[in-house]
Amino acid sequence: MYCCPLSPVQLVEDVQKLKLDCPSNPNPMHCAIRCCYDGLAVIQVADILDRHRYNLLLWNPTTRESIVLPPLEFPRAPDSCFGLGYDSTSGEYKIFCICQDTGLNKLPNEILGLKGGSCWRRIDEHPHGICSLVFAMQFLAFVRAAFHWIAISNNCFMVVSFSISNEVYREIPLSEEILSLRPAPGGIGVCVLGGMFCVHSNTNLPGNNIFKVWESKEYGVKGSWMPLLTVEDSWFLNAKPKYRFADGEVLFWCMSYKPLGHAFRTCNGPFRSWPRCDTIQSGFTFTESLISPKSLTY
Repeated sequence: MYCCPLSPVQLVEDVQKLKLDCPSNPNPMHCAIRCCYDGLAVIQVADILDRHRYNLLLWNPTTRESIVLPPLEFPRAPDSCFGLGYDSTSGEYKIFCICQDTGLNKLPNEILGLKGGSCWRRIDEHPHGICSLVFAMQFLAFVRAAFHWIAISNNCFMVVSFSISNEVYREIPLSEEILSLRPAPGGIGVCVLGGMFCVHSNTNLPGNNIFKVWESKEYGVKGSWMPLLTVEDSWFLNAKPKYRFADGEVLFWCMSYKPLGHAFRTCNGPFRSWPRCDTIQSGFTFTESLISPKSLTY
């Protein structure tokens, strides 16, 4: 893995390589960040001898320490989505896992408490008629002590939240402006930028791609979604916001046609040059929390 200071100064020399030790897997083939929060990251490590066999690790990039997490009760597909957050009520970190709804063999959501938790616990499913959509999200957004993701009901997008403390689902409506764009199911997601809860959307039109980000000025209120960023460019698609600088500039990841491949950009252009073979979406997580010192004490 590679890391660098999140600074607008584009110095390739700042890129440093980090080594992740895998105590549970002597033959790692693929490593991916599944979620991160408060300086900690959940890493999925696949075995080179069996790509369907993998382990989950909780990793501290600052101390280079890691611990092996217990396996999920239900085997997960590659399109599952994780979230990591802190429960101030119980005083522990928790990991939440959901699956992209495909209509076939829907798996239950699961949660793992890291304070003495030896196994994942099944969570009751969301009310019937709600279809979870996590294609456009690398991991669940954690804000206001709840995990968030996009869902669809009656052919209408909405945000679903799950409280980390009382384990209650809630629906958060989107504004009419967001709904009017009619993005594809894989083109809309939620994230946290600079502490603000945001929705991002990609709309692909003939000869033009539109990437928009809205932030919620008042949590849970439909009319409080305000535009934060709009980028129109025919040379990239499937953009996903990653970080918001102190001056308001947004760093986003996208698939680029010119040059061909994955790229990190701001409105001013490419952010920096990364090692070509490593510029894969699941291989990079840009969050302010990841650079905060943290110990593996729960």
